[in-house]
Amino acid sequence: MSRPGMIFAASAGIFLLFSSHAAYAAANKDPSWPCIQRKVPELSVGQVWNGPEIPESAKNWDKDPAVDALTSEVAARRNPLDAAQKKIVEFAGGLPKDQVNDKMFMLFQGVFDTLNREREQVISGISRYADKQRAMAEDLRKQASMVDAMRAKPDADPEELDRLNERLTWETRIYEERVQSLTYVCEVPTIIEQRLYGLSKTIQQSIVKP
Repeated sequence: MSRPGMIFAASAGIFLLFSSHAAYAAANKDPSWPCIQRKVPELSVGQVWNGPEIPESAKNWDKDPAVDALTSEVAARRNPLDAAQKKIVEFAGGLPKDQVNDKMFMLFQGVFDTLNREREQVISGISRYADKQRAMAEDLRKQASMVDAMRAKPDADPEELDRLNERLTWETRIYEERVQSLTYVCEVPTIIEQRLYGLSKTIQQSIVKP
């Protein structure tokens, strides 16, 4: 590709990538949100739980060493969901019948608090990442304009023009790689939601019915 063509391609790429993210943000009514997935900053218990009402005492889940330890284990995404669900079933099966429901309520509250907090942190991180992308896109547009202006000058230094164009091409590639990474990161909140729903379902099924 010729030098002018490379400059135009870089500029067009920056514009298209940034415009697509701006469209996602407009759809979500949040200028800091770059994902196709709709932004839901915080989950509610009702979205993942349709069992008996969770008692207020369940909020003290972290005061119970066994529940606290199990919460950390099953909430960790490095552990396969089916293995985590099996742990829950085994835990409930080893409890005296009169303790099962209280422990399950605490476990649900612990899993919900842990994964909801993790999800909120991921969403905040995505917004910060998108802010950096916008700043990078603006810088690249300025660089592209500068290169175009220099190229239009009859006395432009060819070596300097090559150097600036090479820098623009390199930084555009970095920007595009960050866009690709963001595509994967945008899926994380949904992955967390799915895990929370799966764990909640298993906990609910372990509740002893009267």
